[in-house]
Amino acid sequence: MNTFSIAIHGGAGTLVKGMMTPALESRYKQALETALEKGYTVLEKGGTAIDAVEHAVKLLEDSPLFNAGKGSVFTANETHEMDASIMDGKTLNAGAVSLISGIKNPVGLARDVMEKSEHVFLAGEGAMEFAKQLHYKIEDAPYFYDEFRHKQWLEIKDTDSFQLDHATKKDSKFGTVGAVACDQDGNIAAATSTGGMTNKKWGRVGDSPMIGAGNYANNKTCAISCTGSGEFFIRGVVAYDVACLMEHKGMSVQEASNEVINKRILEINGDGGLIAVDSQGNIAMPFNTEGMYRASKSSNGEEEISIYK
Repeated sequence: MNTFSIAIHGGAGTLVKGMMTPALESRYKQALETALEKGYTVLEKGGTAIDAVEHAVKLLEDSPLFNAGKGSVFTANETHEMDASIMDGKTLNAGAVSLISGIKNPVGLARDVMEKSEHVFLAGEGAMEFAKQLHYKIEDAPYFYDEFRHKQWLEIKDTDSFQLDHATKKDSKFGTVGAVACDQDGNIAAATSTGGMTNKKWGRVGDSPMIGAGNYANNKTCAISCTGSGEFFIRGVVAYDVACLMEHKGMSVQEASNEVINKRILEINGDGGLIAVDSQGNIAMPFNTEGMYRASKSSNGEEEISIYK
């Protein structure tokens, strides 16, 4: 039987230790552990990698602690715009949605795009129309209201500033959630979801829903979910870059991930991190920021739940 494993993340960036109380740190780690165990249980029971990553990400979307789903930040118009993507490494099928609102679990809609449409990527009004055809419940604004998120927005509304999630200063934390998994058959998958950036304008879209930039999976190489300064991760085609280094340079998942996060993306001033798994169940979780909310568990007995380096 193949070694099976799962890794999840809840964002990277400058996670200021002085602001992180023991109680809050405990809440984050508990939320990560709950999502990790949910995904791992799917794998342990012989389930697929694609099911494992979807289940794990949905739990992260349901937590107000992370900038995705329920915890999504406010846009310049005091609304919520969410993005998500999912990819199956066995078939290279993928689904993605962007600029959607009122959807409790965007990753579920991304999977429906993959499995119930002929397309890969739906955005805005079209994505919402697709959701309504599938009888998705559209949640009211109060479901997504979080006092901490609203205060973040009030501090910078009516300005040209934006910030990435739990920022005490501009650009200090990248709010994304994601999961990658390898199942007992050696198939791998990746899923990523985000609420974007506080006070974002003009329908801005980051790397999270972009296949090859913020999310990618191919059984030949690896499954990747990214979190970082989206504009740079798009320019660096980060997720696919890791897979390319493995395929064409023969690097391991750890070597390729480190090369991209600690060298290539830094060369264009990008910061953040990623989680990756290969079809042997090997996991990599590099980041070039002060911290990254992350957790992993493998059938070989290895387990980790961490925030800082």
